[in-house]
Amino acid sequence: MKAVPTDQPSIEFCRALLAGRVPEEAITFCAYLLPERPAIWWAHECLSNLAELLGDRDLELLALVGDWVAEPGNPDHREAVAQAVEVPPATPVSWIALAAGWRDGDSGIDQATAEFPTAHAVSAGILAGLARVSLADRFAVLSAFVEMGIEMAEMEAQQQPADAY
Repeated sequence: MKAVPTDQPSIEFCRALLAGRVPEEAITFCAYLLPERPAIWWAHECLSNLAELLGDRDLELLALVGDWVAEPGNPDHREAVAQAVEVPPATPVSWIALAAGWRDGDSGIDQATAEFPTAHAVSAGILAGLARVSLADRFAVLSAFVEMGIEMAEMEAQQQPADAY
């Protein structure tokens, strides 16, 4: 992101990014705004909306990531994600699988390959998926993804105890 921070509250800042010169920065901001597991779920939901633009391997990975998010402690799901991870990631959903693998820490993925935070992989996956959307539809899809991320951030904030701030 190249955007300069402001004193605006996070949600207002995100919407300003969406309305700015590089609206894709709002995707990156949302990826960092959300806690790791919700960010991975958000990416899963975004890319699920692009299923017709994804290949068979991405659809398989999307199902694995969906299972992992639903039950992150399930060793079968963790193992499936760890075995499916491609380093370096080659497709939109492989970025999300890598994010899930990084988050587990003990999933068998070499942590030395985890050079970036989970949010980086989430952002990269969503943006790689958006690159497959036609130019005529891209801003509408991007806007919908950002609004979904904002909605998730607001729900996460409501779940936090008041003393966490």
